[in-house]
Amino acid sequence: MAYEKLQGDQLFDGNRFHGGNKVLVTDGRGKFLDLIDRSEAGEAVRHVPGLIRPGFVNAHCHLELSHMKNVIPPHTGLVPFLMDVTGKRGFPEEMVHQAIADALEEMEADGITAVGDISNTDVTAPFKASGRIPFHNFVEVISFLEETTPERIRHYTGVLDSFLANGSGPASLSPHAPYSVSPLAFRMINDATENGIVSIHNQETPDENELYRSGSGAFLELLRRIGIGQSPFPVTGRGSIRSWLPHFDKGQTLLLVHNTFMPMEDLEWAMETSKSKGTRLVFCFCVNANLYIEDSMPDIPAFMERGCHIVLGTDSYSSNAQLRISAEISVIRERYSSIPVERIYRWATVNGAESLGMEQQWLTGLPLVEGL
Repeated sequence: MAYEKLQGDQLFDGNRFHGGNKVLVTDGRGKFLDLIDRSEAGEAVRHVPGLIRPGFVNAHCHLELSHMKNVIPPHTGLVPFLMDVTGKRGFPEEMVHQAIADALEEMEADGITAVGDISNTDVTAPFKASGRIPFHNFVEVISFLEETTPERIRHYTGVLDSFLANGSGPASLSPHAPYSVSPLAFRMINDATENGIVSIHNQETPDENELYRSGSGAFLELLRRIGIGQSPFPVTGRGSIRSWLPHFDKGQTLLLVHNTFMPMEDLEWAMETSKSKGTRLVFCFCVNANLYIEDSMPDIPAFMERGCHIVLGTDSYSSNAQLRISAEISVIRERYSSIPVERIYRWATVNGAESLGMEQQWLTGLPLVEGL
């Protein structure tokens, strides 16, 4: 076996920093073998400037929307943003494919070695089958009406089967968001994902809570745009997460994405409810997308205080100028300077890999060198 020994100015192993006196031993192809003191490393140690770290994990991406870079203006708010996304998807196939390839290159250049990707179609499947980056495919279910839900679930199950047949990585059905999934669809997704990993956009705008509390708010305009005259969702008098989370009770890991407008009383309720239902909550922050759409950020320190398991994502080019986890880290460090950088890097690496069930793929990613 051809060993490679690397020493940087700083080394992060996925959990903590070790300083510059440690040497990373790999099999020459990037697979982690050992971490030893410099005094024990012997000869042929290659010094590299900056930080040596394992691969980043992008826990939330929409690769299939890569062609929408610079298409939607920033700071529109979520509902106008969604109407733009649904109304501006008619691009030539060649342009869509090239944009996906370019997005993959950017993520690779940033040292991203695992991705949780949202898919409404299987357009990204051939790119993922190349194995350049391992993916977990969240096949996103959109089903507003109870009466059409069985047909919609069959359709998305076909998309899921396409990913599995194409060797594009594991796949699971996932609800898009509380404002686009019927109660029946939630129940059917729950039945289809026992002990699996599920992703959902959560409390990305205050209007999401209003829809469930009173059946009113800005989402009614989105519903009218698609021919639905009034909210098809039950008016529960409660916020959205209190209305949908009880549907899941089969041991799932639930990846809650954005959480920009999640009240802390909802968070505490959700954590207790999840325990009682036998599910696990993971909170994914995509701060650049939050700033792009709503010009707001989640209260990350409040989630930390409550012991939440946190991971990072980029969302898509439709809501972000880049797909680099390093850029997400930079904004979090700038806005929340009190958060230890070691903690943020843990969210961006080992937490993400573990939450996607990709520890082994992540560990075989090339050791990466960057500035800290």
